[in-house]
Amino acid sequence: MIYFFSDDHYGTHAGRSLFEQLPEELRVRMVFAENDWSLLESGRWTADCELLILHCIAGTCGQPMPGEGAETAVKAYLARGGNVLLLHGSSAAFWHWPWWRRIVGLRWVREHDPDGAAPSTHPHAPCRVETVPSLYPLAKVLKPFDLEEDEVYINLQDEGPVTVLMTTEVAGKRYPQCFEAQSAAGSRIVSFLPGHRHENTHNITLIQDITLLINNLLGRQP
Repeated sequence: MIYFFSDDHYGTHAGRSLFEQLPEELRVRMVFAENDWSLLESGRWTADCELLILHCIAGTCGQPMPGEGAETAVKAYLARGGNVLLLHGSSAAFWHWPWWRRIVGLRWVREHDPDGAAPSTHPHAPCRVETVPSLYPLAKVLKPFDLEEDEVYINLQDEGPVTVLMTTEVAGKRYPQCFEAQSAAGSRIVSFLPGHRHENTHNITLIQDITLLINNLLGRQP
């Protein structure tokens, strides 16, 4: 099974919107939860989880912080090499866990960061998300797309090596928008930042790229 945990992201329900646009063959294999961490806390999901998908930032949107049960479960999943797809700002899904901050590669930073890192920013602008020239097979099959004005997540904190797959340009400088890190246990942790407003979570190519990332993380070669 694929487990997809989301918050409502300030009333946009962006995670739910993305989930609803995915192909049915993937959705029937998914358990989706929005604004409800009870399953995540229980740890029951780890037994049959093929892929963990997150679209959430801990402590936002009036939601309680994920607690000890969630931390134990996520640690166990990663310890066995389970893969993770982080959508939008989910590199901060568990920003309050010190070990989590170290493994995501490039991290979305909120105000009053425990490590004292400068907050990340999200200027509002239309953007074109493009693939990077790379020999990495995944970078070769992702497709560029244009988005209407939206949050563009930039100035992430560098926590470790990543393979950058897609970028966008803001004020003459390029910023990663899709990238892959790897945990010590071999988990692949892929972040895909674009997509917040309803119009953009329905972008056909964006959904195709997320679908491709999911299938790739499930072991289906691009």
